[in-house]
Amino acid sequence: MNIVELTDVCKTYPSFRLEKVSFGLEKGKITGFIGRNGAGKTTTIKSMLNLIHTDCGQVSYFGLPLTENEEEIKQRIGYSTGTISWYPRKKIKEIVEVTRSFYPSWDESSYRKYLELFSLDENKKPIELSEGMKVKFNLLLSLSHSSEVLILDEPTSGLDPFSRDELLQLFLFLKERGVTIMFSTHITTDLERCADSIVYISKGRIRANCSKEDFINNYGKNGENLEQIFLRMEREANV
Repeated sequence: MNIVELTDVCKTYPSFRLEKVSFGLEKGKITGFIGRNGAGKTTTIKSMLNLIHTDCGQVSYFGLPLTENEEEIKQRIGYSTGTISWYPRKKIKEIVEVTRSFYPSWDESSYRKYLELFSLDENKKPIELSEGMKVKFNLLLSLSHSSEVLILDEPTSGLDPFSRDELLQLFLFLKERGVTIMFSTHITTDLERCADSIVYISKGRIRANCSKEDFINNYGKNGENLEQIFLRMEREANV
């Protein structure tokens, strides 16, 4: 069952157009959203969160249209751009205190559980955190109000290999607990590690939307891995 649906979403800028983007996210699965820089990944994600005004199409969560149920839906989903950029000199516990007030569904026991799991110190400030710990703090805020869907824009970009490995292990941990995850990336090894499905976008159009296995079987040639398939498809798209 798809818990998120995009149907014919369009957005036009002077030098770029998102063209009738349609795909769904299956409940309790991890979807990798892949494409080169400028392909439309961030524009799509902003459309999914109503952070930009689209020209056409519809986004729905839990069977509810986003535009008519935005407040209810955003209580049930989480979003991360990968790093923390607000209140860099405030203590974590102070940021949490403000965030808590926006969510009636805030679960203090979940907050304490993930705080310990992520080895975060409430008395530290974001400016004192490594890039990997900043990502974990962003996820902590989402998970503490019981997010059923996580939408993450290049969460592993800029992380060292150890931090990336920890984050991908966390995705698998959350998947086991029924959380639906979509994360954009151009790092294909991350998809090989944990993705169930792949949505591939190029020049504002969805070029593939299928399981990881089907993507390899349907688009791969001569035993190519995901990176080789992606690079070849991008070269062919630019011919």
